[in-house]
Amino acid sequence: MSVATAHKILISTAIAFFLIYALWQLAEYRRSADGTALAWSVAATGAAIGLAVYLRRFIRSLERS
Repeated sequence: MSVATAHKILISTAIAFFLIYALWQLAEYRRSADGTALAWSVAATGAAIGLAVYLRRFIRSLERS
């Protein structure tokens, strides 16, 4: 396995975990109406989106080389 493949797997896993965490915090917010849980959900979603953008750019950079 190449370093690039390992990197893609790790970033993809991180995206999945951030999305799962965001859903978990959203469920917690719906249960308790705690604003902190909503903030964590939004932050985790933002992190997942940021990593997805990074992964897409990383894959494109590999295709150019």
